[in-house]
Amino acid sequence: MSNQRIDRRAFLGRSALAGGTVAATLAAPHIARAQGQTTTWRVQTSWPGGIGLQTFKDWCGSIKEKTGGELEFTPFGANDVVGDFQLYDAVKNGVLEAVNPFTIYAQGIIPAAVFLTSYPLGLRNPHEFDTFYYGLGGLEIARELYAAQGMYFVGPIQHDANLIHSKVPIRSIDDFRDRKMRLPGGMVAEVFQALGAKTTVLPGSEIFPALEKGTIDVADYTGPAVNYALGFSQVTKYISMGPPGFMSLYQPVDLMDLTVGINAWNALSDEMKQFVEMETHVYSDMHHAAIQKANQEAWKKFADDGTEVTRLTQDDVALMTEVAVPIWFNWANKDKNAARIFQIQLDYMQSGSLGYVEPELLEGLELTNL
Repeated sequence: MSNQRIDRRAFLGRSALAGGTVAATLAAPHIARAQGQTTTWRVQTSWPGGIGLQTFKDWCGSIKEKTGGELEFTPFGANDVVGDFQLYDAVKNGVLEAVNPFTIYAQGIIPAAVFLTSYPLGLRNPHEFDTFYYGLGGLEIARELYAAQGMYFVGPIQHDANLIHSKVPIRSIDDFRDRKMRLPGGMVAEVFQALGAKTTVLPGSEIFPALEKGTIDVADYTGPAVNYALGFSQVTKYISMGPPGFMSLYQPVDLMDLTVGINAWNALSDEMKQFVEMETHVYSDMHHAAIQKANQEAWKKFADDGTEVTRLTQDDVALMTEVAVPIWFNWANKDKNAARIFQIQLDYMQSGSLGYVEPELLEGLELTNL
């Protein structure tokens, strides 16, 4: 197999191999591809519905044609095969060939993954995480860490900010005190615990019933289009956001990714591996844009349903940053790989390009695990 760079237009434009068939069994779709056969991957996303799930399914449905029948993705929504928190076991054990999770879910098996996705008041725009991954070495580190778990990290996938939906108005960070709040765990939960919230961890598919039953009265999840489709306006009255231009006070960026079982990945040709990597990068851009477009329609629907949007202030951003920075360091010092990743991001955040972290915020703090 040649290692030359793939000519994408020629690759996508070539005629499909005649007689393509689905791999013999679902138990082993990643076996070496005989002439004219299709390699089929079962891919489960963390999206339970809405524009996120539909965009994912549309993308998966395009792969067979783009590869001339050589590769096919069979899509599954959240919980269709396994629960969100079992995705990595499923891909490592071959129950699924690939997964499209929220990257934060990897923290249970890869502690450093807390820095492979957004964290409170860290990198604050999608292009900043793309710079980290594709310009500052983040992709290579992620692949190294996932390989140790028998998986291949193909690449990050951008989608949206995370909003806070609540049954009561949140007009300052003081209003989080004593609220029963759903969060994804990790640093995010610790920041809100420091603000007095009573946090619980739930997958996205369980948020609506928890709000409906009153198990929680505040929940973070993704952006307006997805959250509207999930019915959040039916069980909450308020959306809390950051200052203008800062859609989420604490998590204005969130990341998903495409992760593949190492056996399924290694069974691909070099050419097909390169295609999947390129396609994931393209999909990230299209996925993000599709959701942002849908958001514009969703805001009108929330308004029609009587949802009130409240905005926190730039002072709240500064106060929450003060709370967050020591928590960043605590998490970075738990794991040498976490420290290695965080140092790259901290240097970037302190640089003239961003300037998010002023020197006085770092007084008395140090990375002890490098």
